[in-house]
Amino acid sequence: MAKKVTTYQDDLIESLKDPKEAAAYLNAAVEEEDQALFLLALRNVAEAHGGMSSISQKSKLNRENLYRMLSKKGNPEIKSIFTILHSLGLKLSIAPKKSSVRSSKVKKAA
Repeated sequence: MAKKVTTYQDDLIESLKDPKEAAAYLNAAVEEEDQALFLLALRNVAEAHGGMSSISQKSKLNRENLYRMLSKKGNPEIKSIFTILHSLGLKLSIAPKKSSVRSSKVKKAA
């Protein structure tokens, strides 16, 4: 019996159907501080959740505009990012940067 062959992209899209996986994937993209990478990650998550048509209907954003916003050269407004994430059942949160040295050390009195 022949095994079914899947591509990396197929496996990725399947795993991104899980909200926890999608959130971890998007957070990893944010950590890279590369807008194009984040937009690619968001496109992959959107594909996992039914594609641009489905996200367009859920978010009330124009499908063509979604493609444009999430393209390599896309520059979506933060409001649009919030809307897309909300339609995917996700949210954006902010946390302090991790650093090995505390920037607010208290100086010892002499």
